[in-house]
Amino acid sequence: MITIRPARDGDLDGFLTLASQVEHWFGPMVAEPGFHRAVEACIRDAAALVAESTTAPGIVGGLLFGADPPTYHVHWLVTSERCRGEGVGRLLMADAMRRYVTGPGVVEVVTFGPDHPGAVESGARTFYEKLGFCPGEPTDPGPEGGSRQIYRLPVPAPGAADALADAPRT
Repeated sequence: MITIRPARDGDLDGFLTLASQVEHWFGPMVAEPGFHRAVEACIRDAAALVAESTTAPGIVGGLLFGADPPTYHVHWLVTSERCRGEGVGRLLMADAMRRYVTGPGVVEVVTFGPDHPGAVESGARTFYEKLGFCPGEPTDPGPEGGSRQIYRLPVPAPGAADALADAPRT
């Protein structure tokens, strides 16, 4: 069973463990003080969520979110290697939508461009598309030099998380 909760003091190490599993796609994070500060700021601002499992030790997913209504931002979403494809990311997104999206607008996320090696291997683009996000324009490359693209999800009104949570799983 997976549970989602707000991140709290002491969860930084769990975020760093997740980050270590995706640095080959995103570029350096674990040793970057800026990443540490970003995670700590989101925890302090109650804009970070973690997923925990009753069958796996530690944090199995993490999400950093930002809101500047009517635009909302998924700043970072990672699930552990051992739990990818098991619905952890979907649960994190549904919880974030319920907690942070306060009105109509758009949720944006920057993910891998179509030519990035992580685009297929990570499943990120397919994940967001299955949640209803649409690909937008390219944006600045990531710190590792790989291409990035903005994805957007229109949000008609509060309660959209219910539709997201009920979206078919494949």
